[in-house]
Amino acid sequence: MLSLSINGESHSVDVSADTPLLWVLRDVIGLTGTKFGCGIAQCGACTVHLDGQPVRSCVLPVGSIGNKAITTIEAIGDTPSGKKIQQAWLDVDVVQCGYCQSGQIMSATALLKRSPNPSDADIDAAMSGNICRCGTYIRIRAAIKQAATGKLEVLQTIVASPEGAAP
Repeated sequence: MLSLSINGESHSVDVSADTPLLWVLRDVIGLTGTKFGCGIAQCGACTVHLDGQPVRSCVLPVGSIGNKAITTIEAIGDTPSGKKIQQAWLDVDVVQCGYCQSGQIMSATALLKRSPNPSDADIDAAMSGNICRCGTYIRIRAAIKQAATGKLEVLQTIVASPEGAAP
């Protein structure tokens, strides 16, 4: 029996120590906001925080966690940086399909916590391990900047008319 601190609550789980944290969160605890993507820690969909640091839960054996605090997408809005990121995500309308967004938000929140006013390079580095198949990267960056500065990021969409179409 393992004892885990998840979102500020203690949970006793009867699982093998080599069970990935992702499956404990989803199948044992019932917290389904953290997603399975690739299963090899390359896409970022399964990102959670372990003592405030972003980690890939799909490859993290639950037995290696010890007494570290686990925070999932379900509770990240209770933190100051998480609340800012979630509001900016809504303001900028980041989400398309939404599948990767819990992992994106977890990585962005960790970035803001360690770097309250990140540069574009900081954002690129922190978010490089999170894949979005819908390609919302421009909106993700805008939302992170808005959360950091408090200034609404306005995105311009340029639409070219098809060749031969009347203006």
